[in-house]
Amino acid sequence: MLNIIVELSKYLLLILIILYAFQCFTVFKRRTEEKKKKVLYKQFTMILLLEGCGFLILFLNTMDWKIAALFGAIVLFFSIIQILYRLIYPKASLLVVNNMCMLLAVGFLILTRLDYEEAVKQFIIAAGATVIAFIIPVIIRKLKVLSRLTWLYGVLGMICLGIVLVLAQMSGGAKLSISVGGITIQFSELVKITFVFFVASILAVDRTFKKIVIATVVAAAHVGILVLSTDLGTALVFFITYLVMLYVATKKLRYAAAGLAAGGGAAVAAYFLFNHVRQRVVAWKDPFAVYQTSGYQIVQSLFAIGAGGWFGMGLGQGSPTTIPVASRDFVFAAICEELGGVFAICLILICMSMFLMIVNISMQIKNPFYKLVALGLGTEYAFQVFLTIGGVTKFIPMTGITLPLVSYGGSSVMSTIIMLAIVQGLYILREDEGEQLEKERQERMEREEGRGKEISQRTAGKR
Repeated sequence: MLNIIVELSKYLLLILIILYAFQCFTVFKRRTEEKKKKVLYKQFTMILLLEGCGFLILFLNTMDWKIAALFGAIVLFFSIIQILYRLIYPKASLLVVNNMCMLLAVGFLILTRLDYEEAVKQFIIAAGATVIAFIIPVIIRKLKVLSRLTWLYGVLGMICLGIVLVLAQMSGGAKLSISVGGITIQFSELVKITFVFFVASILAVDRTFKKIVIATVVAAAHVGILVLSTDLGTALVFFITYLVMLYVATKKLRYAAAGLAAGGGAAVAAYFLFNHVRQRVVAWKDPFAVYQTSGYQIVQSLFAIGAGGWFGMGLGQGSPTTIPVASRDFVFAAICEELGGVFAICLILICMSMFLMIVNISMQIKNPFYKLVALGLGTEYAFQVFLTIGGVTKFIPMTGITLPLVSYGGSSVMSTIIMLAIVQGLYILREDEGEQLEKERQERMEREEGRGKEISQRTAGKR
């Protein structure tokens, strides 16, 4: 009986995420706000149904009431998020809220399957980060000084990365985090935010060659510290983000071309300088040739993806725990094995929807500083998703980057939730700008109508 329920649940989960992903792109076709809100409410219902169906299967597989308790806490958490956003920030993007909840829901589900304790930790950190996140849109909206704190962002970022370089222990070939009072902190995740704010503030108004050189030197210092820490995946995210922001700010292709050339040279140098980089490249080229050593992870990942096929083996029916660090770097492979390739593709579409929403905000907001901030955060998010999924599927060499909001990682989840809160603040600013423009247009029309009436009255008087 349980096997039948698991088999049916596969298709129910697929239907729910397909409908959800489809509505991410069709919600904007609704012509009225009322119809859009109905679609967004339906999306939230689908999130709860998906989470409920998944946790029911996990509970039936284990008969562990702790899983039921965690599910109840998650439903309460998501409901509070939805209610508070509607009450406190009625102008916020509910699509971004829904996408965040859906990605967290998938993450909680697969982490509970892999390691219940990690799922609980992830939930606690996500809840704490969300409390902080509710304050951020107010800060973005009210504080006008944010665009003038250029060197605070730059210096703070380099200090945080320098602390990791000096104090962190080597793990997996890289210095990634430090432990404070038993809590592990990966500062590079938080520096992603300060880095974007630094680049945006220095390039928002003054784009002279001198300013570009200064920005490039500081950006290179960030990347250089990460390279010395051998955190090359994060260094690559910083590098690409800077190039995109530089090109958009200056509109000069030669700067981007020079940066790509320098990056290509640095990649070749990293290959010869760092042994673990060479191992990852060898494992990417032919993982089966080094199956017993550096190729083991990627081979197990490919086996998992192949075993899952299009529709997955069902929750609890696969063997994702055979993949080393499956809950972190290879969570996408675990999702493919148990939930299927179609489910994984829909997950990618949801991530794409999130990125397109952020880019749309960047294109429509008028303030050049906030425009670049939105673009930088969106680029970091999209490139991180690309690196994770590309590495797991052997499209590119592994970089050790986590899938935002889905993979286990407290610092990653916290920084991503804060980034999305910043995006919400920018979205609200954009709505404020739209209302101000509409108000000015109405006032202009009223003045013109008044002048027209005055002219008509004068003409009538002369007659």
